[in-house]
Amino acid sequence: MMLKKYLVIITVLVSCSGLMEFKEAQAQKGRRHQEKLVDTLIINPQGEGIKLIVSFAAGSKHNHPLFAFWMEDTEGNYIQTLYVSKSIAKGVFEYGDKSTGKWQPGEIERPGALPYWAHKRNVLNEKGNFMPTAAHPVADAYSGATPPGNFILIARSDQNMSGTFRLMAEINQSWDWNEHWTNSKFPGDMDYFSSAQPAVVYEAVIDMDKPGVYEFKAVGRSHHSGKTGELFTDLQTLTTALEIAQSISVMVEK
Repeated sequence: MMLKKYLVIITVLVSCSGLMEFKEAQAQKGRRHQEKLVDTLIINPQGEGIKLIVSFAAGSKHNHPLFAFWMEDTEGNYIQTLYVSKSIAKGVFEYGDKSTGKWQPGEIERPGALPYWAHKRNVLNEKGNFMPTAAHPVADAYSGATPPGNFILIARSDQNMSGTFRLMAEINQSWDWNEHWTNSKFPGDMDYFSSAQPAVVYEAVIDMDKPGVYEFKAVGRSHHSGKTGELFTDLQTLTTALEIAQSISVMVEK
């Protein structure tokens, strides 16, 4: 049996060198395939500050989440938004209006989506809350379509940075229920109903005097329906929400 298998391999690939060439060709094909799976977002290229190159690897439970990336000082004071998903930035969702019986783009607010970022940004809309709307959107320079999977975010800050600062991220995925965060946990709270497990907040502490790659770590969760800008550091009740991202890292260039 072993002899027959050996002869088959020799017949198809001719030689061991042929086998190696075949494997290398397959590997290159796989690498090209992987490259196609990585989207690149270029945000605020006219910014006069530092360049931040964020690498996001999707986790096993990734399913069209929403994102925000922003900068803070070491005391937690907001500096600027780097990137936020377009639907949040503009207050218009692709599946936001079903008044005609068919889903179509429409204006909608989802305070429970990325509330920690929204409260940090601290910009009131015409309705008196902190969510961007069509009338009060985030500027185009800081938003873009949400990538469907792995992505590289290349963003420039508005101003140069020195010393140490925080790069923050908030990630949320709608309808992501678990045994603790059930759809009946807060009856009547529709802002919670679409958010399910709260958004997860990540942090990377950057030291401009120590160049290199920095890894983000989960540091808390947002308010379940966005009523406040609190950060809750207990993550024990979260499950699949912590598997939306496999890893997030950032490299900083002056």
